[in-house]
Amino acid sequence: MSTETRFPRSVYAVGDEPDPRFSLANERTYLAWVRTALAMFAAGVALEALEVPVDAGFRLASAGVFVLLGLLALVQAWRGWVRTERALRQNRSLPGPSIGVLVGSGAGVAMLLLVAGVFV
Repeated sequence: MSTETRFPRSVYAVGDEPDPRFSLANERTYLAWVRTALAMFAAGVALEALEVPVDAGFRLASAGVFVLLGLLALVQAWRGWVRTERALRQNRSLPGPSIGVLVGSGAGVAMLLLVAGVFV
């Protein structure tokens, strides 16, 4: 398949084709971030859809944090895939997850909000 027909061109038009195993591993990481995003969205929706015995304000705040984290995880999925694929194609060092720490920390904050909401 030529690089002109592959999406996104900004990735596939750069450098040389890497070993397929590395590209497939990069794709699995992308899909793991998408699964994380779906889990965050599901947590946010479930908090509002189910009768959770938590103060309404804390529950809404936690649900909002989970939804925002889902959006950030989707951004990390795409950015991470693009940055890693380009690095593979240019034989450079692989980048780390730029938003991963924020998503993990945010999940902790959302959980703390839920715990705090139980005791209010």
